[in-house]
Amino acid sequence: MTKSDLVLRDVGILSEIARLYCSVAFSIDTTDDILALKLEPGASLPSARFRAMETLAKRGIRTGVALMPVLPYLEDNETNVIAVVQRAAESGASFLLPWFGLSMRAGQREYFYLKLDELFPGLREKYQQRYGLRYDCPSPDAARLTQVCRDECRRLGLICSMKEWVKTIRFGQLSLY
Repeated sequence: MTKSDLVLRDVGILSEIARLYCSVAFSIDTTDDILALKLEPGASLPSARFRAMETLAKRGIRTGVALMPVLPYLEDNETNVIAVVQRAAESGASFLLPWFGLSMRAGQREYFYLKLDELFPGLREKYQQRYGLRYDCPSPDAARLTQVCRDECRRLGLICSMKEWVKTIRFGQLSLY
C-alpha cells in the first residue's frame, strides 16, 4: 500500500516477487491533482500514482486502488468516485477497495480541523455537527456511493470487495482459500 510513485524504484524486485505473487495497492481518493495537493501535501500526485500503476501492471505486477479515505463533503460525490474507478481501470488495476469516509483519532482530529479552517473555511462546522468526537466518520452518502462504485467496477471488470480480492490470491499452484 502506497501513496507514492517511488515504488517504481523497486520494479525489478517486485517483478521477481510477482512470479509467485505480488500486489501493490495505491491509496488514491481523487483524480484531481490540485485538490490532492491540498489534501495530501508531500504525497505523489494522483496522476503520478496512476502512471506508476500502469508501469507496474505492464510488468505483470498486480495493482489496484485503495479508494480511501474519501473525505465527506470534499470527495464523496459520484463524479469523483466514477473518475477514480475509470482511471484505475485505464491504468491496469485489477481491484479497487473503497471506504467512503475517514477515521479521526484525538490529536489527529484537531490537526484536521485546523487544516479545514485554513483550506476550506466553514467545513469544520459541518464535520463537528455531524461527527462530534466520533472515530468513524462515514460519508452521509456512503451507501449510495458504495453501490455506484460497485456498479462501475463491475462494468469495468474490477474486483470491488476485500472478500473477492482475497479469493483471487494465488501462490504458485496453491490458492490462499
